[in-house]
Amino acid sequence: MNFDLMQGAYLALGPAIIVIIAIAFDWVCGDIRWLFKIIPHPVVIIGKMISFLDKKLNRTSRSGINRTLRGLVVVIFIVGVSGFAGWGLTLAIDALPFNWAMEAFVASILLAGRSLYNHVRDVGIALKKDGLAGGRDAVSHIVGRDPKTLDKHGVVRAAIESLAENFADGMVAPIFWYLLLGLPGLCAYKAINTLDSMIGYKTKRHKDFGMIAAKLDDVANWLPARITGVLLILAAFFTPGANPFRAVDIMWKFANLHASPNAGWPEAAMAGAFDFALGGPRKYSGGVSEAVWIGSGRARLVASDIPKAGLLYLVANLLIIFGLLVFTVSNLL
Repeated sequence: MNFDLMQGAYLALGPAIIVIIAIAFDWVCGDIRWLFKIIPHPVVIIGKMISFLDKKLNRTSRSGINRTLRGLVVVIFIVGVSGFAGWGLTLAIDALPFNWAMEAFVASILLAGRSLYNHVRDVGIALKKDGLAGGRDAVSHIVGRDPKTLDKHGVVRAAIESLAENFADGMVAPIFWYLLLGLPGLCAYKAINTLDSMIGYKTKRHKDFGMIAAKLDDVANWLPARITGVLLILAAFFTPGANPFRAVDIMWKFANLHASPNAGWPEAAMAGAFDFALGGPRKYSGGVSEAVWIGSGRARLVASDIPKAGLLYLVANLLIIFGLLVFTVSNLL
């Protein structure tokens, strides 16, 4: 093994090579639960910091402007600390032999490729094995809405919507920010995404305090969400039963109708690929969201539709690897 040659390849094409290895680590190793029983997952640490600051700074007795400014301070602090931690990790890893492998391992911890697939797959399995109650319990782990209000069709739609949306912020966006800014960018993005998932809601408590977090998450996911939609369309060319041309049409017509400036792109591409109708009114703990339907197809989805969406997702993941390999080889020639 020519160590100098490997180090030279890492220095020249490090980000692309590392992402390929990180994706492989993620799909082979999964959540590595045994490790995170010993040390907390980075996202758990970020979440605890956010929860602490939310309790200390976000008091309903304060004015809306005051709470917005305090929310801004929290965002700057959390994102700054996370980015700085990523920078520190980079310096520490660079001093190690085979630093490319260690960096890939760290990056893989912040990807959610396999875990997302497994959670969505488990919804279909639970529906078939334990009926509606099992499906509701399984889907409660991946969606924020109240699963008690969902019928079987709603459970399936929720799972597939989560698969599409979280492909963007669980895989594509982390990879995008890593390729752009390395581990500091990846860590900062995970902080932004965690902030949005914890305080970026338009509820009475978080409408003002979490406004900056929600807006920043929209900005950070703007391009990755659209890339995700394109990836799902390309994957539809290689997925049995999927129609890429319909996916293009539905994404173009429906993506901007979604309440989120970003979630509509992957959801519409997924809906169009299989002629589904996703979205619709949703009930959360804070009330009912009168969301529009995304897509013009069948809304009464069944458990057997989940593996179809899962296959499209797997193909899209393979396309990411293929694209990075093409980039790597073209730069080596």
